[in-house]
Formats: sequence, C-alpha cells, structure tokens
Amino acid sequence: MKKLIYRKLLKDYMSFFLIALFSSSLIIWVFQAVNFLDIMIEDGREYSVYINYSLLNFPKIISRLFPFVLFFSIFYVLSKYELSNELMIFWNFGENKVKFVNFILFVSLFLFLIQISFTSLIVPSSQDKARSFLRDSEVNFLGNFVKPKRFNDTIDGVTIYAENRDLNGNLYNLYIKKEKKEMPNEFEITYANKGKFKQTKGVPILILYNGETIRNKDNKITNFRFSKSDFLLRDLKANTITQQKNQEMKTTDVIACLTSLYELKLKIIPKNISEIINCNENNKINLLKELYKRLIVPFYIPVLMLIPYFLILSSKEKKNYSKLKIITFLIGVITIILSEGVIRFLSLEFFNNLLIFFTPIMFFLFLYLMFLFKLKFKN
Repeated sequence: MKKLIYRKLLKDYMSFFLIALFSSSLIIWVFQAVNFLDIMIEDGREYSVYINYSLLNFPKIISRLFPFVLFFSIFYVLSKYELSNELMIFWNFGENKVKFVNFILFVSLFLFLIQISFTSLIVPSSQDKARSFLRDSEVNFLGNFVKPKRFNDTIDGVTIYAENRDLNGNLYNLYIKKEKKEMPNEFEITYANKGKFKQTKGVPILILYNGETIRNKDNKITNFRFSKSDFLLRDLKANTITQQKNQEMKTTDVIACLTSLYELKLKIIPKNISEIINCNENNKINLLKELYKRLIVPFYIPVLMLIPYFLILSSKEKKNYSKLKIITFLIGVITIILSEGVIRFLSLEFFNNLLIFFTPIMFFLFLYLMFLFKLKFKN
C-alpha cells in the first residue's frame, strides 16, 4: 500500500512539474524566437539558420526555469494534498514523516543529475552548435538588411547607406564603403544614384547606375565615373560575433583552464590549454563564474525540493498554517535568488570562493538535520 502511495505522489510531482516546465519554456521560447527574427531579417540569413538557431536555444531556457518550476511544483502538490486531506491519510496509514522526507531526497538526486547534465553538457553543446550556424552561414537575402536612411554594416567590411527604396527593391542615392580590417589605410567608397541587388550564377551582385568610385591604396587616391557598375559581394560574412563565448565552452575545457591558471597541479583533465579558446588570465573570473553556474547551482536542487516540506510540520487546522505557507514560499524564492545572485561575490582568489561553493551543501545539511530533529528526535 505504501508503495502505491509513493508511486501516486511521484506521479503527481512529475506530471505537474513536466507540464509546467515545458509549457513555460515554450512560451518564453516563442517570445525569444520572435526576437531571433533579426538574425534573418537584419543579417539577411536563410530560414534554416534562424530555425536551427532558435531551436538550439530551447535547452538553455529549460535549464534556467528548472529550479523555480521544480520548487513551485513540489510546493503546489503538497499544498493541494494538505487541503484535500490526503496528507492526513498518509499519516493515518502510519507513514513515517522522516521516510516521507527521505523519499523526496531520493527523487531530488535523480533530478539533480538531470539538471547538472543540462548545465554542464547539453546547454554548452547546444549553444556552441547554435553559434556554429552563425559562424558557418553566409548572408543570402541581401535586400533584407538594407534599411533606408540607415548605415547598414551587417556585412563584415562593408557599409551601405541608401536614402530610399521603392516597392521593386530599387535603392536610390547609395553610399558604399568597403574596407579590410587587416589593411585599415586602404578603402573604397562608391556613390551611385540607383542600385539593385541581383543573383548571377549564385553570386550576389549589387548593380549600380550613374555613380563614382574613389579608392585609396598605398596613400594614392584614384577615382572613376560609371554609368553602370557591378559591385560584387562574394563570400559574405555577417558582422556578427561568431567567436566562441564562455558559455559555449566545454565544461572539461573550463575545468582544465582554471586548473592551469590557478596552478592547482591536478591532472584530472590533461589538456593543452593553448588549444582552449578564451583561456587567459583576463578571463579567469568569467570562467570561474561559468563553472559556478554549471556545477554548483545544480546542488541547490535538493535544497529547493526540501524547503516545501516545511508544510508537513504543521496542518491546515492550525492558525499559523497560512503564515507558514507564505514563509515557505518566500524562503524558496529567496534561495533561488541567492543561488543566482551570489555569483557576484566570486573573486579571483580561488580559496576565498570555497564558502560560496559549499553553501548549497551546508544549506542542505542544515535543512535535513532540522527535519530529523523536528520529526524524529522531538517525537
């Protein structure tokens, strides 16, 4: 009978949690996907790049909502059980409250492993994969990113200004500046009365009419006028950040880098740090924060699953039950804020951060020992 009770309890926990997690994640993803339309519209990229980039950001949303939704689900189900007298049925069947707490700890271990898999493996991999779509893609829909009366610098090394554009896609009074980062003293400026984008054998071309081109090379300026000229835009790359960010690095790379930078002499992950992008002294604090988010924050999962169990210390018949519910909910919310906000107190001194790293473990031990005292030793 007790197995059936715990099976039903687990089913109610997980069904509410999964429904709440995926529905809330989907809502946020839809709003975020609308913002990602700029990738296609502003940068002139293909639909496939936009779709893949948007989908690969879904795991990150899930991992961010995971702690709060989990806490709220446990809190809601326990409150519902108490109001419907189902918890009283548990106690009348002789169910021990300590075993009741141990049950949620066992479940929290499983959910902790899921969350740490997301933060340390799935999310960094999906973020890096999403960045690779931007890194490897080219600008295709050229007419999309040129906005009238704006300096459009979406294409790396090319700035285009157009005073007006008609419904047929014709651009009027154009200004185009083309330069190379490796040769800042060399540039090419083109003025034209009219222009239009066109694809010729897969090569994007901006056809210009009635204009002039001025070139500066080796400090020598040349210019020539034209009635028609083809401005080739071959192998276009958007002026978007494509370098790997800290959040896209492999967790093993982050650990190996920090181990080397702090000279800990731990050969846990033998790797040549010269091959690791962003591994340098100036980026040390950012990598430390990244490690905290991936490996330490998931330890708050058991804590957040224990906090709602304050509700079993009382019953709805007591006057202070409503106050206990409010306090329990506030403690959970504060714990979530604390888990994310304490990252600001990380410093370059590694051993000074040990207290922050061990905070969730100490918090968990405190809660569990308090439950043992309240539910077992006191009785």
